[in-house]
Amino acid sequence: MKQLRPILVFALIDIKRSFRDKTALFFVFVFPLIFLFVFGGIFGGSNGPSFNVALLNKSDNSFSKEFVKNAQKDDLIKVNKDIKTEADAREKMKRGEVDAIIKLPESFGTVKANQQYPSGQAEIVVDQNSAQAGATLKSIFDAIFNGVNQDLTKAPSPFTAKLTVSKEQGLNQFDYTFSGLLGFTILSLGIFGPTSVFPRMKQQGILRRYHTTTLRVWQYFLANVLSQMFIGVLSVALMFAVALTFFDLNMRGDYFTILVVVLLGTATMFGVGLAIGGWAKNENQAAPLGNLITFPMMFLSGTFFPRFLMPEWLQGISGVLPLTPIVDALRFVVTEGRNLVEIGPELGLTALWLVVIYVIAFKVFRWE
Repeated sequence: MKQLRPILVFALIDIKRSFRDKTALFFVFVFPLIFLFVFGGIFGGSNGPSFNVALLNKSDNSFSKEFVKNAQKDDLIKVNKDIKTEADAREKMKRGEVDAIIKLPESFGTVKANQQYPSGQAEIVVDQNSAQAGATLKSIFDAIFNGVNQDLTKAPSPFTAKLTVSKEQGLNQFDYTFSGLLGFTILSLGIFGPTSVFPRMKQQGILRRYHTTTLRVWQYFLANVLSQMFIGVLSVALMFAVALTFFDLNMRGDYFTILVVVLLGTATMFGVGLAIGGWAKNENQAAPLGNLITFPMMFLSGTFFPRFLMPEWLQGISGVLPLTPIVDALRFVVTEGRNLVEIGPELGLTALWLVVIYVIAFKVFRWE
């Protein structure tokens, strides 16, 4: 019991210190939220692809006007209503503000002399870099016009397709990205704080005074780990609150499993920061080493984009990084609803990294 008391005391001291440190508060709470709002703004508003287009109607009949009116209500084709001229449309397409230009000629929607129904051809204009998007848009308009044609001509359709909606609920892009942002939050908490705090405490002589007491290294380590776990849970809870409130996160797993992953992941990542900050004599030593370790994990562990997009050889390398099993476990719980047993391999690899990292941290840690 005597050995546990200093651990709790120093854990409380570290929690209070963290909430007084404006820089630490920024990196722990505000910095991840910035990324959450950025990615949420990009991926949180739509469950599928959409195209920004300029729709130029040179026809003046009722059919073309009704077609434009319906197109402006379509969620898949987002019509820029501010574009009135082809020159303006081409300028915006060159800058990437619109994906394509849809041109309806003067004859679009007119009834020819030998017909009893309106007809016409829409022209889809894209640049050379958007040929694939143009092909997709043409398929969309083909489907729209096929429906219109059947309404006008009532011609029989010998071949048809049937749509069956499965019972499985699909993911949107934000659901997938959010779990990576949780991993980034844990990474920020574990590395950015210790790599600046511990060298500063050494320069101020605080760690030297701790060393003159009966406090042991393992007690000091455990106290800091407990305090970081507590702050990590608060930070992740804030991320979930924002994601559920503003971006309609589809959370499929249970929060207890998330809690276990967050606690284990925070302890592991904090060990990395502890090793760097404990070894470095000052921030000039800690900052470059911290960035050298942080950035590969940030971009190769699946935090911002899927690992399956990488070449196979790079997937093999990224698969053994300490952050990768943490992000994978979070993603499995959030997007697939897996439980603790099902994410056992990820938890096991994280626990293995935890042991390795703290063995290194104990060896390189110095009080001054």
